[in-house]
Amino acid sequence: MTMSETPMKVLVTGASGSLGQAVVAGLIAAGHEVRTLQRRSSAVAGAEDFIGTVTDAEDLTTATAGREAVVHLAAKVSMAGALAEFEAVNVGGTAGILAAARAAGVTRFVQVSSPSVAHSGTSIMGAGTLPADPKRARGAYARTKAQGELLALASDTSDFRVVAVRPHLVWGPGDTQLIARIVERARRGRLPLLNSGACLIDTTYRDNAASAIVAALHRADTAHGHAYVVSNGEPRTVAELMDGICRAAGVTPPRWRVPAAVARAAGGAVEALWSMRPGEDEPPMTRFLAEQLSTAHWFDQRRTREALQWSPAVSIDEGLHRLAASYR
Repeated sequence: MTMSETPMKVLVTGASGSLGQAVVAGLIAAGHEVRTLQRRSSAVAGAEDFIGTVTDAEDLTTATAGREAVVHLAAKVSMAGALAEFEAVNVGGTAGILAAARAAGVTRFVQVSSPSVAHSGTSIMGAGTLPADPKRARGAYARTKAQGELLALASDTSDFRVVAVRPHLVWGPGDTQLIARIVERARRGRLPLLNSGACLIDTTYRDNAASAIVAALHRADTAHGHAYVVSNGEPRTVAELMDGICRAAGVTPPRWRVPAAVARAAGGAVEALWSMRPGEDEPPMTRFLAEQLSTAHWFDQRRTREALQWSPAVSIDEGLHRLAASYR
């Protein structure tokens, strides 16, 4: 935060996850007073935790009271589950926090979204921020996140400035989503490469994603009304990334390969099976996951970095070094 920026009273939703904790820590380090809203403690020193949910109107009213800004991270993130559950949190929860924030007099709102809102299953190579498309997005998570982003941006005004940030494939030490799943499947010998693993993809080290979200809050006066994809801007092949993550965790990288077409077909069958066993663990493969692992997706970061006056501080190689240190 520069000397010209005034500390704000900020509410962060969904602050108990790895990215949410990093965002809260970054805001506190920048001098802001932070309250969090989620179902369990954020465990971040200096934050005021409010235990609740974005699907409860009373919780939202209480949590937003006296706040000047909101960073909305709370979401249902999964590769499987009932559509109604995704809609309740990712659409209904977003609508609820937007209404509560406006009623509370909030003037800045950062919607944390995902590049999957604009991914239709084909390669994205060097594109900027494509429009969110709920009809073409793949899977319940992506479709409902697209709806949520559109709701947020439609609420943007000169008095209620909304910025949407789409961090791409966030990872880092302590991550229970991407990293933990890759490592566990590799340890059990269940992590294949699709085709040759040669597709180039962008990822975002967690601390970089967090600093971009903080930057979006600071730059809302000029950046509002738009969505921005955030990444490290260092495309690597799927095989190289998998190898680096597995070696950092001390497990054997994937050595066997599966044709992408076979994986997509298998993913569809697995989705059908998982739909009949709600409440169980994450499916080993879905059509969306097969598409993500077998298509290129990397982005032009020039507009994002100019608008947010931001650039990543931690390289992919340094991030892998930190990941390895966390496993040691």
